[in-house]
Amino acid sequence: MTFCAKLARFTLLPALLAASAAGAAPQVPDTLAQRLVACTSCHARKDAQGTPGTEHYFPRISGKPAGYLYNQLVNFRDGRRQYPLMTWMVDHMPDAYLREIADYFANDHLPYPTPTPADVPAAVLERGRQLATRGDATLKVPACMACHGQQLTGVAPAIPGLAGLPRDYINAQFGAWRNKVRRAHAPDCMATIAARLSVADVAAVSSWLSSQPVPADASPAQSVTRPLPLACGSSPD
Repeated sequence: MTFCAKLARFTLLPALLAASAAGAAPQVPDTLAQRLVACTSCHARKDAQGTPGTEHYFPRISGKPAGYLYNQLVNFRDGRRQYPLMTWMVDHMPDAYLREIADYFANDHLPYPTPTPADVPAAVLERGRQLATRGDATLKVPACMACHGQQLTGVAPAIPGLAGLPRDYINAQFGAWRNKVRRAHAPDCMATIAARLSVADVAAVSSWLSSQPVPADASPAQSVTRPLPLACGSSPD
């Protein structure tokens, strides 16, 4: 089954059932936005008034750098990332359509919800702040800001923002890198960092990141100091 057929079945079935019950032909627009309802139902979904929902696990993809979004779609399709629903949806999608989807979400700038306060001891939060803003030279772990931007909103074209991500999602991604379930183009800098951090450090940095307010302008930065602290295949110098 092609991707378009999958999306049609996933996004149009409710409308078809409602129309059948009402005895009228369905009126569903064939637009990219309508096709991507399958994506927005989990990522930065909106209610009937257009107000963004609150995501407790799934990451917000609205406003992320287009290059990063494209890379992740390819990674799901090609098996470098493992999440059955995502793989199912992009399995047969060509590169050109993946780029179209990435561009769509990169240009869709939804407001962020108010962050949830961290429910961890102050010392844990301080450790998370240290890792995010200064890193840990002893562990050879660079600051998150060194790659993801001073505002942690990412760097165009391919470095994602960390601001506004749910704590559980950040924790899960570190675990995926450590367990080699998530991979990126070599050299995989995040896999290296994840291997150097303890479980306690991961919990600390995820708690701090998820509790920080997102800047009013959450657009990705246009540049970052090069070379990066670690070589990254997804964002080569």
